[in-house]
Amino acid sequence: TGEVLHQDSADAYRYPASLTKMMTLYIVFEMLETGRLARDTMLEVTPRAADAQPTKLGLAAGERISLGDGIKALVTKSANDVALTIAENLGGSEEKFARYMTWKARQLGMKNTVFRNASGLPNPAQRTTARDLATLSLRLYDDFPQYWSFFKTGAFVHRGRRYRNHNALLSSFKGTDGIKTGYTRASGFNLATSAHRDGKHVIGVVLGGRSSRARNARMRELLSKAFAKASTQKTRKKTRMPESP
Repeated sequence: TGEVLHQDSADAYRYPASLTKMMTLYIVFEMLETGRLARDTMLEVTPRAADAQPTKLGLAAGERISLGDGIKALVTKSANDVALTIAENLGGSEEKFARYMTWKARQLGMKNTVFRNASGLPNPAQRTTARDLATLSLRLYDDFPQYWSFFKTGAFVHRGRRYRNHNALLSSFKGTDGIKTGYTRASGFNLATSAHRDGKHVIGVVLGGRSSRARNARMRELLSKAFAKASTQKTRKKTRMPESP
């Protein structure tokens, strides 16, 4: 229905941490949909990307990675070197890409979000709210159903090494089908989750958890309560995907 079933400090400013990569992926999906990119498009790792702080794949400058593998690396490993590679390859610089991310956020109705990078690495000017991240989660679901399955990738193998998805709810909460975890010291433990059960679909956002365990427990509690109140009738209308400049 689009109804908010629970909210607590939904419009308080928070650091998004790696939930930032949801917007990075929104832009990637948009470019895939318009044919400007393909899953087999090769991206070259820049020196700045290779020097990115963990978590990362450990890619070397000059190395190449396919966009399809890059998407999976963001979803599972939350790889900062890949996020920066995408930003610099697609935007020319991470600063330009981040400005586009902020512009796109406004187009999607995210009124209180500002991006300064594509990864979610600490930046005091990068901010968001739980409401804005719920909006982004819904827009990813509405606008790119053909790519939504990326968010439930359980594991990703790159050059013989296997990376498990950080989102434990995929295997511990029935019906979970995405979407993203995040953590920095300043943000605490963040999580956006989508789940389907018994003909119902709910999305939750928890920011600032004290630990991953506490965050996940809070999300399970919120989703369980939401499913008890949620409707099976689809009355929420999808909004039109904004056009790029």
